[in-house]
Amino acid sequence: MNPYSPEDLRRRLAEDGGRPFDLAERLGVPEAALVAAQVGHGTTRIDALPGRLIPHVQALGEVMALTRNRSCVIEQVGTYNDFHDGDHAAMTVDPEIDLRMFPRHWVHGFAVEKAADAGIRRSVQVFDAAGDAIHKIHLREGSDLAAWQALVRALAVEDQSDSGSFAAREPVEPAKSAPERVDVLRREWSGMTDTHQFNILIRRLKMNRLGAYRIVGAPFVRPLSVEAVPALIERVQAEGAGVMIFVGNQGCIEIHSGRFEVLKPMGPWLNVMDPRFNLHLRGDHVAEVWAVEKPTKRGPALSVEAFDAEGGLIFQCFGLRPEKGGDAAAWSALVAGLPALAEAAE
Repeated sequence: MNPYSPEDLRRRLAEDGGRPFDLAERLGVPEAALVAAQVGHGTTRIDALPGRLIPHVQALGEVMALTRNRSCVIEQVGTYNDFHDGDHAAMTVDPEIDLRMFPRHWVHGFAVEKAADAGIRRSVQVFDAAGDAIHKIHLREGSDLAAWQALVRALAVEDQSDSGSFAAREPVEPAKSAPERVDVLRREWSGMTDTHQFNILIRRLKMNRLGAYRIVGAPFVRPLSVEAVPALIERVQAEGAGVMIFVGNQGCIEIHSGRFEVLKPMGPWLNVMDPRFNLHLRGDHVAEVWAVEKPTKRGPALSVEAFDAEGGLIFQCFGLRPEKGGDAAAWSALVAGLPALAEAAE
């Protein structure tokens, strides 16, 4: 239960001046409660469903798309294009803003206007049932303000209260293995023709991603040191490698396809600060790293995947496909050179 009134939360926000995510953590409230407290004070509750929301977002023109989990934030500048709706999954397919959306988690939506030194800052913010951020869209100087006003008018919901109830946060599922089925896992893994078949396979075998990685063994996976993560980022930048990095949460996955140009580590944060793409990763949250190879019709799909101490997926990084300008041999060599887990190397 939220122990703070909307007035308390507005006061705390005004006094703090930092990121709402950090303030919410300190107060022990959902981030969405801080945003809801501002309804009627520059913030409007809106319909959060992608099928209604994203077509209006597309009309905004150039914006910044932000998706995060507790350990990693990805930000990409571009325009929402080529939207495909669906009850279970929706997507935008664009060279810059490339998203996979899972609508059942798009529960609380807000259109936010906030005064800042440079003028009014506008954003669309979507949260799940527990009030955790699913996806945010920040307008930029060139965004279409008439389209913004149309979005707010069209999507405003009847309930414009400045407080709300939120469900308990779903715990992260820890690694789940079925060692007695490892032979089936290996056999069917070998026969995959598409990476999307992997999720179907592990669900059928009553496992999850991390649990499968822990038991399947070579040649399918190789455990890496946690130091493989900063090494990966540095080598991608140094070699000019083309990659696809997937960062997400239960409701949205955002994908960057391209290179890493400007690295600016700061404390525990590993940062990529390119003009139209930013990545902010808490290196100290990384607990397990795996190099994973899955067969496909186009050849092996090789990824580096990082997990936190609870077993939550932080990111996946693949080499860019050759038809998109990637170099499969160079990517394979880069991953092969990443530091292995000491126990596995002995």
